[in-house]
Amino acid sequence: MPRIPAHPVDPLFPRRWSPRSMDGTPLAREELLPLLEAARWAPSGGNGQPWRFFYALRGTPGFAALLAALVPGNQEWAHAAGALVVLGAKVVRDDGKPAGTAPFDAGAAWMAFALQGTISGLAVHAMGGFDKEKAQAAAALPAGVEPQAVIAVGHRAPPEALPEKHRAREAPNERMPVEQFAVELG
Repeated sequence: MPRIPAHPVDPLFPRRWSPRSMDGTPLAREELLPLLEAARWAPSGGNGQPWRFFYALRGTPGFAALLAALVPGNQEWAHAAGALVVLGAKVVRDDGKPAGTAPFDAGAAWMAFALQGTISGLAVHAMGGFDKEKAQAAAALPAGVEPQAVIAVGHRAPPEALPEKHRAREAPNERMPVEQFAVELG
């Protein structure tokens, strides 16, 4: 069932969703670079650009290490990704002060990354189900950079490629109406 916006938006927004079913084909670095380029242009407070992306292509030791950092339920399907990416936020500025909006800015970069993935016809799925310490070690995150999400990127596969328990969720879901999360102040 197609997602129908209640207000006029670019069709890209309702078209973007987070599929899990990927075909196991290694992603070429050249396929990932446009997603990273899109993230580059995300807005950020004071132009700090605090997002950091650490990626590993399928078949590399880095991929195996990032996969091992995921919770078992995510490992069940993310093993078929073509690349795994840790999105980090540089939460300490170069002057040693906290970068309070770094996670917010990293979220903006994630959205640009995800939208470009949709445009490129790739499956892009961000996960919060991972062990932060394992992800930090696997990606060798520098001091002051905290992992925000691990992202699976790959070529789409049919839902039948997923383990049985994940198949029913392999469809775009609905969103709450604007009126449930936006409040007009008088």
